[in-house]
Amino acid sequence: MYLYLFLTILCATCLAQPFQDHYSFSPAVGGGSGTQYVTKGAGRVTAIRVWELFGSYIVGIQLRYDYTWSNVVGRSILHQEPQEMYLRNDEAIVQVSGKYSSFNYIYQIIFVTNKGRFLIAGQPVQISFNFYPVHPDAELRFLSGRFNGAGITSLGAHWGVPKLNATY
Repeated sequence: MYLYLFLTILCATCLAQPFQDHYSFSPAVGGGSGTQYVTKGAGRVTAIRVWELFGSYIVGIQLRYDYTWSNVVGRSILHQEPQEMYLRNDEAIVQVSGKYSSFNYIYQIIFVTNKGRFLIAGQPVQISFNFYPVHPDAELRFLSGRFNGAGITSLGAHWGVPKLNATY
């Protein structure tokens, strides 16, 4: 009887193991004033756009999920092309780094892929931060934080192993 129970529990544990949700969160950095935001979309992150106030701080960020762009968080700048990076099919964002001020804005943001490509926007001034997932198969799922009328004031990263047809 106990052997049967033990084998049942062992089999159930082994079957459940591959389906674990490997999620982690990199807590937000920055001053944190203004309105909360969360980027969201269905599928994997496939592209990134970043707007910066020339020679200064980050004012807007936009992620593309599969083939659909999320709303811009922060703001875009009229008549200024954003810095963009389109990911390849086998590519994912595995690190977000940059610089922030504890009083006001995110000054620099760097997105790094599992293939070693990166997008850098903003200026390398103030305090450094470095976000990455806990699980080795995880990738960037969405960003959260705060923004005011001028720019992005705080930034956090959410990581997970992508699921098919999942909305984040």
